[in-house]
Amino acid sequence: MAAVDLSTHPGHLARRLQQAHYLLWNAMVSEEITSPQFAVLNALVAEPGLDQRTVGERVGLDRSTIAEVISRLSRRGLLDKVRDPQDGRRFLLRLTDEGARTHRKLTVRTARMNQVFLAPLSAEERAVFFSLLQRVSDAAEGLRNPGEPLVTQG
Repeated sequence: MAAVDLSTHPGHLARRLQQAHYLLWNAMVSEEITSPQFAVLNALVAEPGLDQRTVGERVGLDRSTIAEVISRLSRRGLLDKVRDPQDGRRFLLRLTDEGARTHRKLTVRTARMNQVFLAPLSAEERAVFFSLLQRVSDAAEGLRNPGEPLVTQG
């Protein structure tokens, strides 16, 4: 039986890409705050006062993962949970002053990291790269969301 050419397997390449991102993130951005945690901080900068479920949807994290991320950020004092005055069962999330400072600091670092990460690509290639990644990622959401088409036309 012949070996498979893994350079034609998107999952294999995606894993390698994720490993490279993880290493760069830890070296250039933060060893304490993860990329998903930064995504949550960023979502709350964009839209303060979102509930946990909505933040998870905005950043593409499932319910159990977003719960853990919110818990960690809360324990670190980077966000506060405030009971929703319209629905006492729900909590709204807001960054603390420390959370806002952390977001500002990491935003600068993520920009530098992205320059290094994408250095092999020209500006035009970057645009195509992001477009293709977005299209595949959006289509993959259909795998988690029954009733949505699994394949989209581009």
